[in-house]
Amino acid sequence: MEAEAGQKKLVAGILGILLGSIGAHKFYLGYTTTGLIQIGITIVTCGVGSVLGLIEGIIYLTKSDQEFYNTYIVGQKHWF
Repeated sequence: MEAEAGQKKLVAGILGILLGSIGAHKFYLGYTTTGLIQIGITIVTCGVGSVLGLIEGIIYLTKSDQEFYNTYIVGQKHWF
């Protein structure tokens, strides 16, 4: 569990930073509806909404593996 959570955290964080505007980190975590909402926010705001993905990527990477697992895998928290 711990190693898997660390791997998911790293990949989700990098996807959030690099491809957060298209919700890649949301799709990776299995949050399809939230990923589509992220794409919509980015389109409606002419790209300004992509900052949300950047912020979430940083948040993911700063959490401990256990905290990430409990919050985003077990708790299914979709935003921040």
